[in-house]
Order: sequence, then C-alpha cells, then structure tokens
Amino acid sequence: MSNFVQSLKLWFAPERIREDGDTPDYRFSLANERTFLAWLRTALALIGGGFAVDQFLPDLRWGWRIGLALALLASGVLCSLRAVNHWVRCERAMRRGEDLPSSRFPTVLSLAVAVVAVAMVVVVLFGWEG
Repeated sequence: MSNFVQSLKLWFAPERIREDGDTPDYRFSLANERTFLAWLRTALALIGGGFAVDQFLPDLRWGWRIGLALALLASGVLCSLRAVNHWVRCERAMRRGEDLPSSRFPTVLSLAVAVVAVAMVVVVLFGWEG
C-alpha cells in the first residue's frame, strides 16, 4: 500500500497511529496538535479572505474579484487538507524515531498569498474599475 493511501486512512482513524512505533513524549504530540490548529486557523483566515473579497468588493471588476476570491478559497482548502496530512506524517515520524518530514507546502502557500497580495496592490494602485 502506498504511503499516501496509508496516511489518508489515518486521517479518519487516528487511533491506528498508536500501532506504529513507540509513544513519544506527550509534549511533542501536543506541540504537533498545536501546529495542526495553527494551520487550520490559517486556512480559516484564507477562506474568510476569499469570501470578503467576493462580498465586500462589488466595484472590483468581475474577473479580478472572482480570481482573487477563488485563489484565496483554494489556498484555504489546500491548507486545511495539508494540516491533517502534516499532523499524521509528523505523528508517525515521532513514533518511529525518525526525522520530521520536510514540506514544500509552506513555500507554495506563501507564494500563492504573495501573488494575491501583489494583485490587490495593483488593484488599489490602479483603481477598482481596472
């Protein structure tokens, strides 16, 4: 079974993680959970930002408004999915005594947010009507 499919199954049955390796110091598991919650807060903020762009910027040209809103909403969805995947991967690594997994996702998310921010700067500088 592929590592991804195995991790996906653990999303819905986290108690099965205990079958793998040894129990780490509970402080590490709690820190992993706090990181998960921080990712979820980020996802909620991105989703809220997407709705705010769509609802509170009616004078913004339709293409810009929908594009920016969808970029933020998609980033929020990806961030929430990545949060649970990262939690599972880190918990498994800690139980196995392995190094924590590295990820390119923070870079990808940062670039997506930066692109949206630059687009918003362009909109502010050149006006709502484009």
